[in-house]
Amino acid sequence: MWIADNWKDYEVIDTSKGEKLERWGEYLLVRPDPQVIWDTPKSQKGWKKHNGHYHRSSKGGGEWEFFDLPEEWSIHYKGTNNFELTFNLKPFSFKHTGLFPEQAVNWDWFSSIIMKAKKENPERQIKVLNLFAYTGGATVSAAAAGAAVTHVDASKGMVTWAKENAVASGLGDAPIRWLVDDCVKFVEREIRRGNKYDAIIMDPPSYGRGPKGEIWKIEDSIYPFIELTTQILSESPLFFLVNSYTTGLQPAVLTYMMNTAIVSKFNGSVEASEIGLPVSSNGLVLPCGASGRWTSK
Repeated sequence: MWIADNWKDYEVIDTSKGEKLERWGEYLLVRPDPQVIWDTPKSQKGWKKHNGHYHRSSKGGGEWEFFDLPEEWSIHYKGTNNFELTFNLKPFSFKHTGLFPEQAVNWDWFSSIIMKAKKENPERQIKVLNLFAYTGGATVSAAAAGAAVTHVDASKGMVTWAKENAVASGLGDAPIRWLVDDCVKFVEREIRRGNKYDAIIMDPPSYGRGPKGEIWKIEDSIYPFIELTTQILSESPLFFLVNSYTTGLQPAVLTYMMNTAIVSKFNGSVEASEIGLPVSSNGLVLPCGASGRWTSK
């Protein structure tokens, strides 16, 4: 398992009965987590004294209950590559805060690849495409490492939020293209335009709709989409990252898909694993989905 264990401003304190107790900077939140199927004693004091609690409804969805929590605040991340990123947080629909902290283990991984390539050839412009890019955690990480990034998400609000994170991280003038677009249609247009990228990151939802009602269902769409995006990889690509929060897309499935779609064309190698977050109260690890990584070497 790849574990995001370089956080100082974020911490999973404890987990029990379908929920996790987290520290986001100086604030404690309780949020639901479907992976937490165990029933262990809630002995940590934060379970009783926290700043926000997302209550899931038996009818679907749910709502936040707040106790002395600001509408927005920031946390910082300084990973293995020593640049500091800043993320603006705010609780919003369906339990989210605007950041998936487990992804930091992938930020560190691909940032190292970008920095190594830049060191080997300082004149090279490394073009990274971030699809389903959400609030830009991967975008600002790649930009901080020296890449030129194209950030694509179907939600205008998420793209605006990502821009704010870039500015907060001191990357307001970095070479980042911000696009509100359906990811599949964008890639199809890039193929027609002949544009190429040295690396691709994708964090596809299990289900979603594009800005014009385009339907995305991951089980039906992910493999043909990976195949499609290989058409816009450059002649000497660096890496390809696919994230999955869907139960059926386990590491072995990601490995098979990426070997078939990418290695067959570009050689290189694929690794896939669960990603997770350390739980500070007991030394265990909370699983948080899976990632597949292709590299050219």
